[in-house]
Amino acid sequence: MKTTAPLARRLSVFDATVIGLGSMIGAGVFAAFAPAALAAGSGLLIGLGIAALVAWLNASASAQLAAVYPVAGGTYVYGRERLGPWWGFFAGWSFVVGKTASCAAMALICAAYVAPAGSERLVAVLAVVIVTTVNLRGITRTASATKLIVVFVVAVLVGVIALVLISGDTSTSPSAVQTASGAPQAYGVLQSAGILFFAFAGYARIATLGEEVRDPQRAIPRAIMGALTIAAVLYAAVGATLLTVLGPDKLATSRAPISDLLSVTGWGDASALVAITAALASLGALLALMAGIGRTTLAMARTRDLPRWLDAVHPTFSVPHRAELVVAALVIVIVLIADVRGAIAFSSFGVLLYYFVANVAAYTQPASQRRVPRAVNILGAIACLLLVATVPFIGIAVGVVVLAVGIPVRLLSNRQSRPVFTHGT
Repeated sequence: MKTTAPLARRLSVFDATVIGLGSMIGAGVFAAFAPAALAAGSGLLIGLGIAALVAWLNASASAQLAAVYPVAGGTYVYGRERLGPWWGFFAGWSFVVGKTASCAAMALICAAYVAPAGSERLVAVLAVVIVTTVNLRGITRTASATKLIVVFVVAVLVGVIALVLISGDTSTSPSAVQTASGAPQAYGVLQSAGILFFAFAGYARIATLGEEVRDPQRAIPRAIMGALTIAAVLYAAVGATLLTVLGPDKLATSRAPISDLLSVTGWGDASALVAITAALASLGALLALMAGIGRTTLAMARTRDLPRWLDAVHPTFSVPHRAELVVAALVIVIVLIADVRGAIAFSSFGVLLYYFVANVAAYTQPASQRRVPRAVNILGAIACLLLVATVPFIGIAVGVVVLAVGIPVRLLSNRQSRPVFTHGT
């Protein structure tokens, strides 16, 4: 088998957009609003706006870079080409380990909604196995499955909002405009932005699939911005509805905010549908996430930043099958030992650092390659570091240790890495 074979370009703009949406409209929309409300109270929507702005800044950098480097790997490739091998490795390692933890969280959240008591971890492992099986059959299978899930989830969320509006009861208690500690504090709002950014970060999957998108210079930027815009509009509608109906105090303590929303407005019988939808949304995000991690792992193995054995593309299905199997095994291990909150905190730490490198790399691009002013990249890099500072301490501590572990991994894999592109710029 020729292990350096390129991946096949089989995805359209619509396919890539849906995969990005599938990564974003996952467990985040069902799970992120409660802890965000706990942090920001009535400032939740401000935090959501900040998260959306940071996501747009990062998406602008990713789109600008992906149009020039349309290969598997995303910011790992961009960092190597624009800044040097260690920058690329720093981004790639942050992404792989952070998003592997995120995959475990998605699987556990999926199981929490549908598994009988006491069997959550077993069902989560089964979810990982099913998703891996779909991904191994080829990227078009991933796209097709993601389309079905995204259409169903979006339809249910829009339906929930419509039911609330039809009910006509959007009154809340006086606590709807206050938090338990009074007016929202700036740090709490920023912390909520960091939490909600977790729900936006899926557009990176589009860039990591750059080697499989047709007409990538045109398609990737359009898919990234399209997916982000749709997700932002949907999140704003859901967040505003939750805050208006439940109020910040009740939302902050809710284990299932959208189910509680239906109960308050007299549609409690639909809660079972919401639970199924939440599980499917988590499964869809897991599907797209694992595909993206596999492609980044492939890119890192190609340059010998990870063991060369992972540099393999299946001759029939054109997928990085060894990388995907290794990622699946790691996710299963984390599922068996993980704490969901810690996994999400660590994931946010890794992803924000990943986008920090993307912004710095985009800043170095020449005028002929630019789509946005350099000031956008500067603001994006600063925003990423600012939100990193709001990540819970356990996420930062574990993140620093795991990043340090990556240094000997790269040195042992191969100190001398070959470049993906040769540049004259």
